[in-house]
Amino acid sequence: MICAIRGPIMLITLGVLFLADYFTPYPFYKTFPVLLIVFGFLKLLERMVSGSSSGGQAPTGGQT
Repeated sequence: MICAIRGPIMLITLGVLFLADYFTPYPFYKTFPVLLIVFGFLKLLERMVSGSSSGGQAPTGGQT
């Protein structure tokens, strides 16, 4: 589910950064790291959600 909203959230963040570039004294080249932070937060959230839905069992690397 987090994957489905990652794209729209990134586009909204990009739009907000362009608005900030246009209407505030903060240029885009100083605010673009926010995109990396948002992407990292969404990846972390995705791993937390997928980890809790798997029953808390770590995958085994051994042979079956």
